[in-house]
Amino acid sequence: MKRFVSNYNLTPIDINQFLASLDCRNGKNAYYRAIRAFCNWLHRQGLINNNPIKMVDPPKMTKVILPSLTNEQVEYLIDQAENARDKAIISLFADSGLRLSELLSIKEFSIDWESQTVIIWGKGGKQRKAPFTRRTAELLGEYLRVKGVSTVNRNMNVWNIRRRGVQIMLYRLEKKTELPCNPHTFRRTFVSNLHRAGLDVEHIMRLGGWESLDMVLRYTRSVKFEESLRLYQRIEY
Repeated sequence: MKRFVSNYNLTPIDINQFLASLDCRNGKNAYYRAIRAFCNWLHRQGLINNNPIKMVDPPKMTKVILPSLTNEQVEYLIDQAENARDKAIISLFADSGLRLSELLSIKEFSIDWESQTVIIWGKGGKQRKAPFTRRTAELLGEYLRVKGVSTVNRNMNVWNIRRRGVQIMLYRLEKKTELPCNPHTFRRTFVSNLHRAGLDVEHIMRLGGWESLDMVLRYTRSVKFEESLRLYQRIEY
């Protein structure tokens, strides 16, 4: 909000001018939502009589093909990670499609080794389970053995690292491998690989912690095109 309130007035014209000045494509929608929340709050508090956001249309979202990783690329990232902790984080990201905040909520006692699931705090303060594969179980077990994380420390996450630390690790790995390496890419990878394996979108939605199919369908657009292309290429003219 600082960039907006420091240079523009709270009017429909100024809001539109501010949004037009941005060059972040779909990021404009995040700015719009922040301004909308601010205007709605001011109006509810009686601090403004007319809500200017009512006269502003939301920015149109561009539908670009978003990157995801193949299983081979995920294995390469794991191999290139510097230590046992980072390898376990990359593997869990790809297996479970976790958001960064969800990854950081994991405690050692949250891990169910038998069912290969982990209890996390998801978006909106909702608790849910996320699955992981045998590969992640092995890497996570190795990390815990190397680190010697105490099961009685319930105040820190299992990684003993904060948000910025994970972001820096992913940034360095991306520079090293020249592969997209961020939580959003891993979340798309989770969806795309499950869809390629034949899993129904409703199952993917539940496993990934979404409440609607919108984002799942958006993430699987490129996979659906691949399927259509394979069918097209089988046609003999």
